[in-house]
Amino acid sequence: MKAIVQTAYGSADVLEVKDIDRPAVGDDDVLVRVHSAAIHSGDYFGMRGSPFLVRLFVGFPKPKKDYVVGLDAAGYVEAVGRNVTRFQPDDEVFGEPGGACAEYACAAEDKFVPKPATITFEQAAAVPVSALAALQALRDHGRVKPGQKVLINGASGGVGTFAVQIAKAFGAEVTGVCSTRNVDMVRSLGADHVIDYTQEDFTQGGPRYDVILDNVANHSLSDCRRALTPQGTHLPNSGHAGLGYVLKAFVSSLFVRRQGRPVMSAPKQEDLMVLKELLEAGTITPVIDRTYPLSETPEAFRYLGEGHARGKIVINVA
Repeated sequence: MKAIVQTAYGSADVLEVKDIDRPAVGDDDVLVRVHSAAIHSGDYFGMRGSPFLVRLFVGFPKPKKDYVVGLDAAGYVEAVGRNVTRFQPDDEVFGEPGGACAEYACAAEDKFVPKPATITFEQAAAVPVSALAALQALRDHGRVKPGQKVLINGASGGVGTFAVQIAKAFGAEVTGVCSTRNVDMVRSLGADHVIDYTQEDFTQGGPRYDVILDNVANHSLSDCRRALTPQGTHLPNSGHAGLGYVLKAFVSSLFVRRQGRPVMSAPKQEDLMVLKELLEAGTITPVIDRTYPLSETPEAFRYLGEGHARGKIVINVA
């Protein structure tokens, strides 16, 4: 099968289209014929090998043999292991199998859920990592309740676009922070207020928020806490912050009540089902900035590295 294989750490030049063996299907596995995949900041850090800790997952001292990039995928079930009961060949699914930028991806049954018939494969592929991060941050870490004021810093990015919609679904009054060109888009997602960061700094006076989900980490921890209510919580998204910022936030969280620990999402089938239901209800809609064919995945990574993507970047494999 054709796949995007990472051969070293560095720029997008380390990504190559290669012919490799199709994944073997274990007793508990589902093999998916990938229609679309999506990339996000974690994939970019893995390509760079920085922060250094990502090499524990990608490989040390160099990427694992035939390491295929991409976590999120949507497509058709090709084959299932003998212990699999939820899926059968030709089912349409999406999830977080890893090795997604390839013609086939294989993972345990609990890494997938049925794809809603109401959305495309491109939209489904855009969901898992980013939407899980938004859901788990706001629900589990922020404990967002109806009527609370929630600020999403970096509201136009992959996590931010989902976070605005999920916070609204939880009944919050939502403020999104983004650049000038993204103001209308963020407002269209349901944000009650939108701050153009080129014109206004949300940490310098103004409203106070019950929860700040920080996808950008472009302010100090103390500045962000200054924008909170007395009982508020600042949640740095670890997928977008440097290692030093993450460590500082973690240490601060041990001593400062309003400093939440850095958010690290985890793939959970039950949470993917929650997202599936939100998608089917039309409560959340993925925002896709650009799509690329599999052969142009390195170019997609270059664009991702510029830091200006609106929503998600999708790789069309089919």
